[in-house]
Amino acid sequence: MKIFLNNIQLRAQHGVMPQEQIVGAQFLVSVEAETNANEAIDSDELRDTVNYADMADIVKAEMAIPARLLEHAAGRIARHLLNRFPTLTGVTVRLTKLTPPITGLQCDGAGVEIKLENNI
Repeated sequence: MKIFLNNIQLRAQHGVMPQEQIVGAQFLVSVEAETNANEAIDSDELRDTVNYADMADIVKAEMAIPARLLEHAAGRIARHLLNRFPTLTGVTVRLTKLTPPITGLQCDGAGVEIKLENNI
């Protein structure tokens, strides 16, 4: 089963350029977490699954910490989720900078997608 958050919109100070670290930019973060939720299917209890509100809090906390590289920020999010929720078998994080500082380029964003698996 997958639990996901799509396109969380945040402002953060990620980037290599000094101006990006001062002014910041708009980002989208999507997270897909793989877990076994069979108990939740039967019990209808939040305690038997991974709470996506708690997942969102982790995304917000990690995005508040500036990073030079999007790979680093996305990796921190994935690792934090895997450490916080041991029932997760894998996490995919897609991190998009909506206005990348690329001269003469207009696009809907640039970013990274990273998948980490739980090494149980």
